[in-house]
Amino acid sequence: MEILLITDSERGRRRQLIILLAEELCYIQFISNSQQQQQTVVWSSDGRTTTTTPAAAMSRPRFSCKPQDIKNAIRKNLLPILTISGVSGGIILGIILRYSRSTQWTKREIMYVGYIGELFLRALKALIIPLIVSSLVSAIGSLDLSLSKKIGLRAVGYYMTTTVLAVILGIILVVTIHPGKGTDEDITKAGEGRTVYTPDLLMDLPRNLFPPNLIQACFETHKTAIVEPKIGENDTQLPKSEWDIVMEHTRALNIMGLVSFATFLGLALSKLGPKGKPLLDFFQSLSDASMVITSWLIWISPVGILFLVASMMIEMEDFSVMLGQLGMYFGTVVLGIFIHGFVVLPLLYTLLTRKLPFRFLANMTQAYITAFATASSSGTLPVTFQCLEEKNHIDTRVTRFVIPIGATINMDGTALYEAVAAIFIAQVRGMALTIGQIVAISITATAAAIGAAGIPQAGLVTMVMVLDVVGLPPEDMTLIIAVDWLLDRFRTMINVLGDSIGAGLVYELSKKELERMGSVNVNGDVERPSNEIGMDAVESSKM
Repeated sequence: MEILLITDSERGRRRQLIILLAEELCYIQFISNSQQQQQTVVWSSDGRTTTTTPAAAMSRPRFSCKPQDIKNAIRKNLLPILTISGVSGGIILGIILRYSRSTQWTKREIMYVGYIGELFLRALKALIIPLIVSSLVSAIGSLDLSLSKKIGLRAVGYYMTTTVLAVILGIILVVTIHPGKGTDEDITKAGEGRTVYTPDLLMDLPRNLFPPNLIQACFETHKTAIVEPKIGENDTQLPKSEWDIVMEHTRALNIMGLVSFATFLGLALSKLGPKGKPLLDFFQSLSDASMVITSWLIWISPVGILFLVASMMIEMEDFSVMLGQLGMYFGTVVLGIFIHGFVVLPLLYTLLTRKLPFRFLANMTQAYITAFATASSSGTLPVTFQCLEEKNHIDTRVTRFVIPIGATINMDGTALYEAVAAIFIAQVRGMALTIGQIVAISITATAAAIGAAGIPQAGLVTMVMVLDVVGLPPEDMTLIIAVDWLLDRFRTMINVLGDSIGAGLVYELSKKELERMGSVNVNGDVERPSNEIGMDAVESSKM
């Protein structure tokens, strides 16, 4: 009997400890929510007075597991739950269909399986151009030039810093783990290399930054190609610098050109003041309308993601490529991506903002999953905007300024991947890299990541430039193509994560300037002093 009483008391103490811990977590969440409440700024003739919407009583809420509370929690997190279920269901469905018969699935049959996902992806990409242009123009045009400069410099500084950190982390991991130990005999080669000239790749960046035709920039990107001239059997082979030059355009969105034009147009409208207000209002309305369409589209994303993942699982040639030497390379890249995304970036956010990043990261779950499913950081832009503005309550003037730029130049995952891939290939080839070559790889990988468009597998194109720096032939890319389709999804996910943390960080650092200029109140209206250039009240799009 005594033993039973002791056991019961122990159970009681454990139950009480769990309840207290849950209360503490609820209290932390409550404090966090009340700190994030938005302010209404009222302007008067004698100066600015700030009034804050009263918070609930600052008492510790009691932990409750009532059915109504559980139902409210599920309703609040219904979309992330459905999206995760879509990914899990897609994996299960893909594996079942893959092994449901002994014969291999044809490309047409795979297309049928992924058809609904393709429709979702096309609808998502249709919002890229109106969102990028309207968001940048409306955000920059609604800010004064000095504030635009500060926000821009903070964003670019963050992007450059995190890209360099990603490259350094990748180099440390690949040198420490040494996944390229051995030869290429056990590695399945896939695809074929592309012959490029590094100076041409670097010069194509400014060319795409200033497109001669904005309509053409919506669906084509400039590319400089080199063609080896025909020579006789006894003639010596010419170096690449003497090959014929061909100016081409590839079917891909020139996001750099659109971002450049939208940035300068927004600055011009801000400079014009009242004269530019009608055009600024048009872009603001277009931006809000695009977000409304996004809120509609986001609810069908679990179904689209399910079929995208299922077709991906069927299309994968052989699971055995994930084993052995190529599996070590894959594991090194994924390890680096997760350390950078879930340790380095949150730590940087915490150090600079003095806030824990866990709730912020959890609210971005929908964007991460969409990025993984679509393998396109540009295609994930609508979802990223929605998560940042609706769930994390980041000022729209910051998100619509910072995120489009981040989708263009912030490619942390791509930079880490290219540094690891180049050194891995060198290890496979038995090449001993010097410190100078490793530094050259880090610099080139950073530059190549900035130039990588936000489209699937764009990193393979810029990868040639990194290989060329250490004297490796472009054909060696075939060593890593077999697993690149899956790595592309992981690095896209971390690119979107880096963009999101950058927007949150810039917002926290720019709060005082934004409040001084005018605050976004609880209705989404921008309130300014009467003697400043004002904007009409624009109701923010709520899901």
